[in-house]
Amino acid sequence: MEYRSLGRTDLRVSAICLGTMTWGQQNTEAEGHRQMDFALDRGINFLDTAELYSIPPRAETAGSTERIIGSWLKARGNRDKVVIASKVVGRTDMDWFRGGRSSRLVRADIEHAIEGSLKRLGTDYIDLYQLHWPDRVVTQWGSNPVRYKLPKPAADEVPIEETLGVLADLVAAGKIRHVGLSNESAWGTMRFVTSAEAGKGPRVVSIQNAYSLLNRTFEVNLAEVAHREDVGLLAYSPLAQGYLSGKYQNGARPAGARSTLFNRGQRYETPGAHEAIDDYLAVARDFGLDPSQMALAFVTSRSFVTSNIIGATTMEQLESDIASIDVAITPEIEERLDAVHQLRGNPCP
Repeated sequence: MEYRSLGRTDLRVSAICLGTMTWGQQNTEAEGHRQMDFALDRGINFLDTAELYSIPPRAETAGSTERIIGSWLKARGNRDKVVIASKVVGRTDMDWFRGGRSSRLVRADIEHAIEGSLKRLGTDYIDLYQLHWPDRVVTQWGSNPVRYKLPKPAADEVPIEETLGVLADLVAAGKIRHVGLSNESAWGTMRFVTSAEAGKGPRVVSIQNAYSLLNRTFEVNLAEVAHREDVGLLAYSPLAQGYLSGKYQNGARPAGARSTLFNRGQRYETPGAHEAIDDYLAVARDFGLDPSQMALAFVTSRSFVTSNIIGATTMEQLESDIASIDVAITPEIEERLDAVHQLRGNPCP
């Protein structure tokens, strides 16, 4: 396994991160434990979760993933072996969340969230605490520069400096070690960086956004931010929610698959997506590669990526996904992938 620096910190995290959002709905506690055991044995030391998980979000399952990680940590006694990343929910229209109380990136809600996460995880600290999405009213989670329509700002936006101040207090209290962003834009990321440089709070060390062969919008502006400011990408949906495996082509709906169970794959069923996936599948076929491993290896190989967040519902998927670390994206393969991207663009931003 390869290890990379998390921002400008002394933490080294595996180039592949184990995503956990299926645990508590698609996966049982025992299956989650087995996945973590296997991943740790393969050199993965990085786990990503959130107070909202599992996904799809439901009142009955919110927090279940953190509880599963917590029971594993207690049973194995290995907290010092893993880097744990979690997230706090901000502005939301999920009126059931936090028992119906408001949810914003303000002191009361952040402190409520961190105490809940620490309790469920059974730990005294979280290594990386991420803002799950901006408090601002944003388009496409704030990260997508394509087809942008300027949203009308809300009158009650929480200032970035206010949120950073709360996070600074949590760092000082030892409850979190580092701070990251998620679903954020280049503008928002730079505002967090400059606010920290002005002494308003801790410096963000990472940004967790969607990135895959079907959505390379991170490269447009955020890649330069990642390089110059050492705010590396934690890439989620590197397989485009499984669509890049080809299992959903021609309308297929395999039993037990996420889009079959939850009908939440619309982001990857946009005009042009089917044709782009066919072209990427052809590249994998021509080079004798497993299409999922090729797609994952492409993401992991990007210089602005700190860690590639994989997720699996079966052990077979997990083993294959982790093995992608050994797949090389040669110049010839990259040339073909770039040719498809040039023709097909970003159909699934």
